[in-house]
Amino acid sequence: MTHVTALQPGRTGVLAGQGWAETLTGVVAGLSWLLAAIAAVAFEDIGDWLETENYAIAVGVIGVAIVAVALANRWLPRAGAWVLRAGPWLIALGLFQVVWQLAAAKFGWVPQPFFPPAQGIIEVYTFEYDELATHFLASFRLLVVGFTIGAAVGFVIGVSIGWSTKAGYWVHPVLRFIGPLPATSLLPIVFFAFPTSWSASIFLIALAAGFPVAVLTWSGVANVNTAYYDVARTLGVRPLGLIFKVAIPAALPNVFVGLFMALGAAFTALTVAELVGVKAGVGFYIQWSQGWASYANVYAALILLALLCSGSITLLFRTRDRLLSWQKGLVKW
Repeated sequence: MTHVTALQPGRTGVLAGQGWAETLTGVVAGLSWLLAAIAAVAFEDIGDWLETENYAIAVGVIGVAIVAVALANRWLPRAGAWVLRAGPWLIALGLFQVVWQLAAAKFGWVPQPFFPPAQGIIEVYTFEYDELATHFLASFRLLVVGFTIGAAVGFVIGVSIGWSTKAGYWVHPVLRFIGPLPATSLLPIVFFAFPTSWSASIFLIALAAGFPVAVLTWSGVANVNTAYYDVARTLGVRPLGLIFKVAIPAALPNVFVGLFMALGAAFTALTVAELVGVKAGVGFYIQWSQGWASYANVYAALILLALLCSGSITLLFRTRDRLLSWQKGLVKW
């Protein structure tokens, strides 16, 4: 009891120190956002941007909210912990917005229209949200269909050649010959061979996504510990059951690595296909906007594309964590 009691003041001091750190970090982060709001309204714009005031209000509200959460961290421990963890990034983003405002909107330190300020990008979302939504949904549809087909086919191929030497004899040489080729290098052939640009784009995305999934699934299945199969056989598991109950579950960490790699390859193929083939999508919108020197539209579309990529990766992480929860402690991720 004496030993435990002696430790209590130290623990209290550590927690109190963490509270002060959370508060200070949050206050500084909030002030950096408030400084960005002040910079937006304290100087005259050098261009005709309509959303400067709304931008300043939004950034100011975010700054006040960050400060409020930081000051209330004793009653909001989770929010306080988040501020402590994200505080350096929040400070950096706030200061970046200050420099961005001064350089692009106020003093013209960067050339226009190539580097528009934040309010210029907000204008695009305000006045062209319907067109942006149309192109975003077109890209999302292409990505989901192409990635799903490619990942499914790649998974089946990987399991086949990892399990069966006969399948490996026939499929492996083809995979080594075609797989390393960038999918986008086949653009002239693909857009000629397929009846529509949409189906050609689906094929390119599926091809880009399928190769890493196939290779890493094959590697995972081929390297399953033989002791797992011996134990399963002693329990009466039949050959087909060995594939679905032993080989595939043991290979899932490799499969998800392949899926992460496939997602990046699919986004590359998606953007290139939209730039040269289809008539709708974020890539097409970027090319069209660049032709009209509407660089605010270009950046607005790039932000949407980044959010789509980040959201897809987050969803894949959540799926992996749920399916592979039984391997935590055995596999580092």
